[in-house]
Amino acid sequence: MDNAEIVTKMNDALAASGGTDKSVKFDFGDDGQIHLSGTEAKESNDDADCTISVSKDDFVALASGELDPMMAFMSGKLKVAGDMSVAMGLQSLFSSM
Repeated sequence: MDNAEIVTKMNDALAASGGTDKSVKFDFGDDGQIHLSGTEAKESNDDADCTISVSKDDFVALASGELDPMMAFMSGKLKVAGDMSVAMGLQSLFSSM
């Protein structure tokens, strides 16, 4: 899945869930970044309330339900910087993807 596909799926999920009142950045390392704010997802390296560092492959596994978010965090596959409560609130977004 490329970043454009991820952005499209995130925008659909944000619209379905009513969006988020905080900003979130998914940092895929060399594969780029995706920023969420309100009801918009876009490819951007903008600052955010919460930054989630994860490989793109692991992100796709998280979004599809193949990888448990807590297990990813505990095993170091997913790292959170900033407001942890924002990351915890993203489960409803993933269930909409």
